[in-house]
Amino acid sequence: MKISQKDINDAVWKACDTFRGSIDPSVYKDYVLTMLFLKYLSDVHDDKMEGYLEKYKGDAERAKRAMQHERFVVPEQSHFKFLYDSRNEANIGELINIALTDLEEANREKLFSEDGAGIFQNIDFNTSKLGEPKDKNTRLKNLLLDFNKEALDLRPSHLEGSDIIGGAYEYLISNFASDAGKKAGEFYTPSEVSTLLAKLTQSKPGSRICDPTCGSGSLLIKAGQEVGSDNFSLFGQEANGSTWALAVMNMFLHGFDNATIRWGDTIRNPKLKEGDALMKFDTVVANPPFSLDKWGKVEDKDGEKNTVSYDPETDKYNRFWRGVPPKSKGDWAFISHMIETLNEHGKAGVVVPHGVLFRGSSEGKIRQKTIEENLLEAVIGLPANLFFGTGIPAAILVFNKQKNSNNVLFIDASKRYESAKNQNKLREQDINDIVNTYNQFAQGKLKPGVAEDKYSYVATFDEITENDFNLNIPRYVDTFEAEAEVDIAAVQQEIYKLEDELKTVQTEMDKYLKQLMN
Repeated sequence: MKISQKDINDAVWKACDTFRGSIDPSVYKDYVLTMLFLKYLSDVHDDKMEGYLEKYKGDAERAKRAMQHERFVVPEQSHFKFLYDSRNEANIGELINIALTDLEEANREKLFSEDGAGIFQNIDFNTSKLGEPKDKNTRLKNLLLDFNKEALDLRPSHLEGSDIIGGAYEYLISNFASDAGKKAGEFYTPSEVSTLLAKLTQSKPGSRICDPTCGSGSLLIKAGQEVGSDNFSLFGQEANGSTWALAVMNMFLHGFDNATIRWGDTIRNPKLKEGDALMKFDTVVANPPFSLDKWGKVEDKDGEKNTVSYDPETDKYNRFWRGVPPKSKGDWAFISHMIETLNEHGKAGVVVPHGVLFRGSSEGKIRQKTIEENLLEAVIGLPANLFFGTGIPAAILVFNKQKNSNNVLFIDASKRYESAKNQNKLREQDINDIVNTYNQFAQGKLKPGVAEDKYSYVATFDEITENDFNLNIPRYVDTFEAEAEVDIAAVQQEIYKLEDELKTVQTEMDKYLKQLMN
């Protein structure tokens, strides 16, 4: 019987019991996700090897030669089975580390960054973070036992669908994000928000798609899947080394072997370049860190001498010609980068905190210039408590190099969601409503001044100018809820009734008090 997505999801989530309760999810997620990746490569290797042995009638040497041309080379001591057979060894943590290093070396082009960093360099299975030696070995042994179960046979020939492994990886990441609290925002955009962004910026076949703050890669993958064909290329950059490694693994598990994922600070050291210029894209999507502090200028003290290793004022890519955002709020720095990496017909979608819509000073000037360039196409207000790590409501800005008018669509979707215990959630209908309204506007079917009651409004450039380029959604979408009229006479009658009841209660109380005194 074929293994389903649910079978694998349940099995990998249960494997987390080895760590749950004793180690923070933000720590142990990397161990579980890395083991899933290793198990997947090992099982695919076995599946392919069996196929070649059958093809070459049991000739092991020919089969091994053929395996050298497969997606991944899996050295014998990097194979999951070798580690499983070694699960009782006192140095099992060290053996897993060696296995990962050998796997990296055997697949250097795929598993190393252009700077020579391997995707497993930030994970240590022999660390004291996993407990005292005895406890650590017990946890690692249990982890290997969990991944050896029949429900985690990840050979493609045993699976119901082609993207089950990618689905399991996404399932794990979303569950870790739910458990990890504030730290989750560093690596995960909720699936529904990713879907919405991907649909709003839907790429055509042949597109280059980029996420300059890609986290674990979930949003970038959604944007690719929305194309509707395999004819697209994915590019991403991530500043956190551990999260970059998750993104690289995520791409392989979804079958996007040719995705280019770079490790580094997108603002200070953009890695996605062609020659000395920034690479240009058809689509750019991102959920950057909200209002990042100290995003820009870096002063280095060398003895008594100060040097500046990066200054946005003199950015060599000229990304901040509209203005330099305040050093305590990097939102417009990421937006400026995204706009500058769009090609002549490109489109960008970005998640931002609401302050981006109305804050003044340098941010106000950048916002004004962007609107005067006629790049801003839509402002979409989202419900509160959608994102892991923050309860504040956010918005989506859509920029388009090929707008068909100088109008801007405003949508207030803040009241449309499914309420949940920990996180609110966009429903499929909520996403469809936003996308349908946006598509109607993009197709020129919604005219200036047209409003959908308490939901959307099409504003002209002149209206936005009159509002001093303030994009605060209530300025454009009337969300005022009139209070119900008060029936003064009925209220007065209710007061008389309550006063009579109070007199009755007071009389009763006096009677009881007299009885007690006697």
